[in-house]
Amino acid sequence: MSALFPHPAERAVNHVLRSAPLAMERLRRHAGRTAAFHVGPVTLAFTVQTTGEVTTAIAGAARDLTVRISPFLLPRLAAREEAAFREIEMQGDMELAHEISYLAQNLTWDVEEDLSKVVGDIAAHRMVAGAKAAHRWAREAAVRTAQGAAEYWTEESPLIASRVKVEDFVRGVDELRDAVERLEKRVERL
Repeated sequence: MSALFPHPAERAVNHVLRSAPLAMERLRRHAGRTAAFHVGPVTLAFTVQTTGEVTTAIAGAARDLTVRISPFLLPRLAAREEAAFREIEMQGDMELAHEISYLAQNLTWDVEEDLSKVVGDIAAHRMVAGAKAAHRWAREAAVRTAQGAAEYWTEESPLIASRVKVEDFVRGVDELRDAVERLEKRVERL
């Protein structure tokens, strides 16, 4: 895309960076370096500018850092799961990799602030609070559904053995083994 019409991903990244001047300061030290992000079949490459913002990399520009992210990892990254960040593959300039990793984990988009410019402060606050409540409800519903399914499969229609039943089975096997050993010793004495 041209400088007149920047790539939507470039605009989004720069928008979030502009909301955090410290993030731009951290990136400014890596001016001129290019990072390519491969997410499944999609590849986005950005070059860090002297301002600390990014621009879409020129086609064929050397990549200082290559980042590979499995598409299956995206929901976990969106949920900010710490273990998911460790599963991202990075090769190349490790200083730049460390900076990008730090920013990815700590830089967040203030949706409420941006939304307030369109619909006003109160409406934006209520919309974000409603979205957070809906997200929390969905997560809790998923946990309750999983717990209900687990209980059904272990108690009502035993497809899966419960921990208590497995422990009882192991204890029974141990008792049977001990009884067989005692019986073998009696037979040997006879």
